[in-house]
Parts: sequence; structure tokens; C-alpha cells
Amino acid sequence: MPDLAASSSRRRSARKLSVGKNPKVPNPPEPGQGELSHPWTFLTNHAHVLILLSREGALVLREVAQRIGITERAVQRIIRDLELGDYLQRDRVGRRNTYRINPRKALRHPIENHRTIGDLLTMVDPRGQL
Repeated sequence: MPDLAASSSRRRSARKLSVGKNPKVPNPPEPGQGELSHPWTFLTNHAHVLILLSREGALVLREVAQRIGITERAVQRIIRDLELGDYLQRDRVGRRNTYRINPRKALRHPIENHRTIGDLLTMVDPRGQL
């Protein structure tokens, strides 16, 4: 009869040796080397929606979602948040919506609430060509 404890120990040792050898699970990059484990940006999706709508207030939400890389439903939730916070106003024009940004509204977080939406938009496009 085989020794179960010994074969179990060998399997654990083999697993330890094979860590990082699976081509589907890449080894983490060394600090300062390689790519990030996931993409990220400094601005949130809420900021991205505001920036796009400040550039083109008549964009349909599907187009906003595609440009940012999120779902249309997520854009709808963000628009609702921004409307409730008085950061943007929705105007109905025929069958379409157009959006106007409130540039005087302060940013939300205590670290940044000394700045306005207008400041953020100017930072992103200092020439004012939003």
C-alpha cells in the first residue's frame, strides 16, 4: 500500500516549484519594471463623463460609454449622480438630451473642494477648447 503522507508531501512540493510557471498566470513584474497589473487613471469615470459632455454636450450616452470604456448603464448612473449634485443640467431638445456643465460648482472631496469643476476642465484643456 502506498504511503499517502509521502505522496501528499511530494504534491505540495511540486506545487511550490511550479508557482509562476503557469503561462496563464504571469509572474508579477519587478518594481519599476513591466506593466501594471490593471489599468488605472488619475481621474474617475465621473470626471471623464463631465469632460466629454463639456466638449460635446449633445453626445448620446452610448457614445460617451464607448469613449470612456464603460457601459451605457454606468454612464446613466453617473449622469444621475452629477444631476443630483448640480454638476450638470440635462435639457431635452426634441428626442435628444443636451447637457450643460455647472463650472462654478466645487469639487466634492475635502482635499480638492477649494477648486471648481471649471478649474478641472481648464486643467484638462487649458486653451478652453472643451
